[in-house]
Amino acid sequence: MTEQKIINGVNVDQLFGTINAIKDTPGLAKFRFRASNRWVRGGHNTTTVKDFYGAGQEDTSRATAFVMNADEPAVLLGEDNGANPVEYVMAALAGCLTTSLVYHAAAQGITIESVESSYDGELDLHGFLGLSDKVRNGYESLNVTFKIKADAPEEKLRELVELAQRRSPVFDIVSNPVPVNVQLATETQTSRKAAA
Repeated sequence: MTEQKIINGVNVDQLFGTINAIKDTPGLAKFRFRASNRWVRGGHNTTTVKDFYGAGQEDTSRATAFVMNADEPAVLLGEDNGANPVEYVMAALAGCLTTSLVYHAAAQGITIESVESSYDGELDLHGFLGLSDKVRNGYESLNVTFKIKADAPEEKLRELVELAQRRSPVFDIVSNPVPVNVQLATETQTSRKAAA
């Protein structure tokens, strides 16, 4: 039995196996993630994620769903039952950039001792409140700072940070317009789905 090569907690043999499998069968690269949301009260709502489609099949391996509470702080009329949605955007960006950086470092044989990052974003409520059409509703900018301890020179760490940005799905999502299709399900549509 051969020993698996693990770097930064990443099974590098499996990583390259996945890359080769996708090269051989490009359709394995297609994933569809899903979420459902339910309003609780005020600014409080919950989002649930569980099953997804990936690697050519429906994945039902998660024993339990992940439930995320979103709310607003009191100053924004909420009850602080969870981070607010724009804070979740920063959390998603943080998680994805860090994962991208660590995976690519592992693929290059670079051992990471620690990665920390900080995030801040400026948002002006004039847009959200409809007080100005000249102010965007979302972040005006996001700032990210990484601190990395690794067995690599600073130049290589800078390359990893740049590579993480180029390969991170969430960085791509927040940096480029993504078509978002929103619709209202009518009672008739809901009844038909329930009957099917």
